[in-house]
Amino acid sequence: MPADLALTILYVADLAKAAAFYDTVFGFEKTVDVPVYVEYRLNAGARLGLMPQGNTRHFLGEELGARKPADGCPRAELYLHVAELGTVIKRLHAAGAQCTSPLAPRDWGDRAAYFMDLDGYVIAVAERL
Repeated sequence: MPADLALTILYVADLAKAAAFYDTVFGFEKTVDVPVYVEYRLNAGARLGLMPQGNTRHFLGEELGARKPADGCPRAELYLHVAELGTVIKRLHAAGAQCTSPLAPRDWGDRAAYFMDLDGYVIAVAERL
């Protein structure tokens, strides 16, 4: 069954810090900005949302909503093809993202660099070769 990815939501520890990070690094168009949620338009068909971890209790229930990743292993990756790859990499460094794998040609035909954002999500920024 085909599906179109419409929205990815990352659960974050501090919404204001996470939103400032994504604003600074990418400058995506912000389509929702309320105290408990921020959403960006990535392209015509995809959006990225940021939600405080504590708000997940509303739809996961008290027990699941209170859980946090315990082993430090990243739970999600955003893989983004970006224009001006070098500029985006500089912005990631300046915003405090940790580089986990520097820019290099990858086996699948992209040049990509990998970072961890402030909440431990992996962000890969890439361009097609």
